[in-house]
Amino acid sequence: MSEVALPERLDVVAVAPHPDDLEILCGGTLARLVKQGYKVGIFDLASGEPTPRGSLETRRAESEASRQILGVPVRVNIDLPNRVFMDGPENRMKLATEFRRYRPKIVILAAGRTPAASPDHYQGHLIGEAARFYSQLTKWDERFDGTLPYRVPHLVYVPYPFDAEHRDWHSTFVVDIGDTMQQKLEAIRAYKSQFDDERFERVKHMVSSANGYQGARCGYRYGELFALPHPVGSPDLVATVTGARPTPPPHASIGGHMPMG
Repeated sequence: MSEVALPERLDVVAVAPHPDDLEILCGGTLARLVKQGYKVGIFDLASGEPTPRGSLETRRAESEASRQILGVPVRVNIDLPNRVFMDGPENRMKLATEFRRYRPKIVILAAGRTPAASPDHYQGHLIGEAARFYSQLTKWDERFDGTLPYRVPHLVYVPYPFDAEHRDWHSTFVVDIGDTMQQKLEAIRAYKSQFDDERFERVKHMVSSANGYQGARCGYRYGELFALPHPVGSPDLVATVTGARPTPPPHASIGGHMPMG
């Protein structure tokens, strides 16, 4: 048996290369999960430094401030070298060790290639998928800080909005973040070293537009898009199709809104 003292198990862990990536991609969902009572963690693969605008101390303080704004109880930095980390066994094992330590039910992984932005994004995608597999490997406990094997049950992708590829996901879904959109923007704004007033206004416009579009497709004010590596399974067709939008009664008036599909 492992002698390593394990922290409390997390329901959901979200993984991305840099502090501020997850805030931009799915900060509204993370805040919503916390409000729903789930135990949530953020795993940053790297510090995000060096950058032209920040420092290690600044980025640590900003990521902690953002964590508090979202209400997420756990934030872990895997401490890979920013700008130069690559998918490979050692980096896979570092992330897998934290999966084995926190034993999440669901891993949300930032996914896609961004050739005009950091190559860390795609490498993080590859590391995350491989680490999920490595986490379950037996007879290698010494490579994972003495933690026991653990199989992460569910993997969810959160796609980068500027992915170089058009991906044919097996299934996608949108989470309603109407109640947490402002919280998301405040969490992004916490990274003042990266987003001065002018840059923040551009990011705010991009994020609000993207989340407004995704949300409108499902009848929400704002939404965040997720994808799965498999089809959605369902024991109830009606519940799956209607989701959070109950079918209107037959006498409901028609018109006055955009078609949602």
